Amino acid sequence: MNTLVKRWIDARDKQPESEYEEVKRKFEMALGTPFITICLEIPDGFENFKIEFLKLEKDQQFHEDVKDLIKKRLLLDSRHKNGS
Repeated sequence: MNTLVKRWIDARDKQPESEYEEVKRKFEMALGTPFITICLEIPDGFENFKIEFLKLEKDQQFHEDVKDLIKKRLLLDSRHKNGS
């Protein structure tokens, strides 16, 4: 674990930002629960909801709704995989 921390700290000083972010991500994944990071754009036709859309980033209920969607998707994918 100490080597991972050292690589994370060294990477910040020596590597371009994208490489630093990748090492940081690996460090965070090694310490905790796996996670994904996705970039969501406001859907076409909803540009008038920009303020509401941006608030979703910190909206706990939205996060819970997304978690529920992920659970359903993983279960559905699992059933399809096992059924094939």
